[in-house]
Amino acid sequence: MSGLHSNANPTGGPVSRNSTGKTLGTSKTKMYPHSPVACLAYADIKSRRKQNPPSQFLIPTIIAFYAFAFVNLLAAAYGPIQDCDEVFNYWEPTHYLNHGYGLQTWEYSPEYAIRSWLYISLHAMIGKLWSIMPSTTKSSEFYFIRTILAFTCAGCEARLFSVISRTLNPRMGILFLLAMIFSPGMFHASAAYLPSSFAMYTNMLGMAAFMDWRGGLRTAQGIFWFATGGIVGWPFATILITPFMLEELGLATLSKQAWDTGSRLLDGTVRSLLVLALEVSVDTFFYKRVVAVPWNIVSYNVFSGSGRGPGIYGTEPWHFYIRNLLLNFNIWFVLAISALPLLGMQYYFRRRATTMQTLLRSVVFTLPLYLWLAIFTLQPHKEERFMYPVYPALGLNAAIALHMILSYVGSTDPNEFIGRVPGKIKFALVSVFMLAVIDVGLSRTFGMVTAYSAPLKVYDALQQPGGATAGDTVCFGKEWYRFSTSFLLPDQVRPKFIKSAFDGLLPGEFSEANVGFGIFPGASLIPPGMNDENKEDIGKYVCLASPCTATESLPTA
Repeated sequence: MSGLHSNANPTGGPVSRNSTGKTLGTSKTKMYPHSPVACLAYADIKSRRKQNPPSQFLIPTIIAFYAFAFVNLLAAAYGPIQDCDEVFNYWEPTHYLNHGYGLQTWEYSPEYAIRSWLYISLHAMIGKLWSIMPSTTKSSEFYFIRTILAFTCAGCEARLFSVISRTLNPRMGILFLLAMIFSPGMFHASAAYLPSSFAMYTNMLGMAAFMDWRGGLRTAQGIFWFATGGIVGWPFATILITPFMLEELGLATLSKQAWDTGSRLLDGTVRSLLVLALEVSVDTFFYKRVVAVPWNIVSYNVFSGSGRGPGIYGTEPWHFYIRNLLLNFNIWFVLAISALPLLGMQYYFRRRATTMQTLLRSVVFTLPLYLWLAIFTLQPHKEERFMYPVYPALGLNAAIALHMILSYVGSTDPNEFIGRVPGKIKFALVSVFMLAVIDVGLSRTFGMVTAYSAPLKVYDALQQPGGATAGDTVCFGKEWYRFSTSFLLPDQVRPKFIKSAFDGLLPGEFSEANVGFGIFPGASLIPPGMNDENKEDIGKYVCLASPCTATESLPTA
């Protein structure tokens, strides 16, 4: 693969020798003169010198950040909320912390405790910081939190883009950028208030740490970021560290530097345990008992037994994620799953374009997508947000695959058919292809925004004079799942539910007791009528005859 190589010494920094030829070491990780790791480094550097990356494709990281931020800010301002879990499990608890009331799901009952208050608190502090500014509203607080999420995502994307451009190839960096900013999937995920989006952010930083060998191995940093995404966000996202850890262990075996490897692993483990300690401390403060939320999440989803677990909320066929990713990434997804086969084909049929060292590193980079798809395709319960953590890996795979294809198309070897095709024709075909891919992505994004953003706007009328006042109620029936958060309702206007055809468990309300129960009592008091079996609780409804200032949908017969 022309140009796919490491621009960094895989073992750390440059190797220095004194006059006797003795190795002096590197800045971060020692290399010994004839170790397999040193040989790998020398081969990689030699390959880099022979295959100088096209500098015309190298764009400054800050420019990439601006591009990512621009698209993410559009998502924060106009993107619809894709999943009602985002509303009820994250926006509503945040509203409770900052405004004293909100809807509560069974996951936040101290009986079950499978949602992290640390994750909520981080966002609540951002909202509180905004709310102390003069002339702010709850809706502006909502959009401010989304804006911070958009910038955070852009920073993580820019970091990974920078590493791809420097470690692999600048053209790959540009292709990664295009895959990310023109895909509807990233548009939804970038500013979503979901643990899977948070894990996506940290996974980008973790991938960048493991991929960037300049100045030494960053194993501890990579472990820390993947662990942070799993502990604070979604535990299952840590699966994506597996290929990188296998590479680390493989290098340790080849180099016989078990002490250095052990030190890096211990460093990463200690950092991760500190994050876990913070998580347990914060959740213990809120739940008023010692809990390990990451374990509770795994326990419920994996070991809950019959009648419980994610399967009771619906199942999908094995091809659900294939169809979903084709919608959200179109041709980028096809390219992404083609990356590994293309690497193999290129190595065996065009050996001069790549080396074994390059091939092995490339395989490590492409494996996370296949691992994630394999595991989650086997799970009966499937949701679009479960794919968020792997979106950056999908973008990377697509960039690698398209880079290989473009390298082949750009061949001028007269012995190959493609080398005899006029350059202008190649350029025209590639241009049409890229424009079509971008157009399809933009069309779906525009369609989603224009067709599904009503829940973010429908309450605007209540904000107008005479619309709604403190103590009023907005009632929801069969389309309760379209409620977009109490942040968009006027202050002290409460959402309520009326009976409809839905017969599952609806959210209740956080207790607003303010005497004798400490700070945030709604987090530690066990709410009535909660269960982990999705069984209906009639106590969650109000009578239709009760005063409703507005009703979003009428009950079905």
